[in-house]
Amino acid sequence: MAVLLYYPLVKPPTEVLHQALLYWDGIGSVVPADPQVYEAAVPRELKDLKDRGLYTPLGLTGQYMDILRDPDDILPWLDAEEQRCAASLALRRELRRLAASPDRPRLSFPPQSFLYESKMSSWLPWELQRLGLATSRDERRWTVGVPNRVQEIVVGAMARELARHADVSYTPYTDRADAYRLSLSAPELSVAAWEVELGRLLPVPAPGTETANVLAFRESHSDERDRLMRALHRLLGNLRRDYEHPADVLAQLRREIEQSVDDYRKAAKSSRMAWVERSVMVTVGLAAGAGEVAQPGLGWALSAVGGIALNVATREIRPLARAREGHDFSYLHRARETFT
Repeated sequence: MAVLLYYPLVKPPTEVLHQALLYWDGIGSVVPADPQVYEAAVPRELKDLKDRGLYTPLGLTGQYMDILRDPDDILPWLDAEEQRCAASLALRRELRRLAASPDRPRLSFPPQSFLYESKMSSWLPWELQRLGLATSRDERRWTVGVPNRVQEIVVGAMARELARHADVSYTPYTDRADAYRLSLSAPELSVAAWEVELGRLLPVPAPGTETANVLAFRESHSDERDRLMRALHRLLGNLRRDYEHPADVLAQLRREIEQSVDDYRKAAKSSRMAWVERSVMVTVGLAAGAGEVAQPGLGWALSAVGGIALNVATREIRPLARAREGHDFSYLHRARETFT
């Protein structure tokens, strides 16, 4: 299964939710662990999708501590699992750098954003308050108030760590450019990657479309949807492995992509829903050993498939944790143009 893991919020925007239902096997998000808070934070629509097996609430379990000791250094308190977790350590360093920087984000009242305490390991709310990056806990809302940048760093790190350890192929996803950038903030863990732009390839329901209609389309046109999903995920997987020959990868999959896109567009046109087309950017981390081969500016490929531009360019990404095999790319939606 290939599932989008949306962050930094519990509830994904409707457009992202519909995109996940059409082009992926489902969607997940990071939720509070406390049952009472979970009930208040997760909307009815997501709970209904969970019952259908299309939404997965995720959280960091087994990483909570009961005792807080030395306020000068939290590292000794981290349990064995978290001490092995590169994301937790990188997150701790990044928060301390942020607190010490001249342009550190300032707390505001009311706060810009909130973090549910039971969404985090128990050392984190205390550390955020100690660094002056969070307000005192609000016992009525089970939250701490934080600036937007802090929320994006923290939840982005959680999303990557959850994807790294999951049995399902979760792909961290955000529609916020700042959240994406801040979640890749550990400079010591840079890796090479392809940044693939799929121009006007994935039509999505127009704003205002009911999720029930999207689900009905998903079920009635499952064959066309599955063919397009397989073609897209095969493209990304082949680019990751055959990183020296991106133009060959595009050429090999050209016919499959053309046919699957054409079939899917016909299905969409035959439906009674209104559709819009958007450009999608996908970042694909390359296989081990690619760093010496794929240097920025050295390799790129451009292919026109059925009038759709597929552009591939090399860049560097800096993940907070080394993702395990198959979990090392992020997915960022960028709306470039809208067509009616």
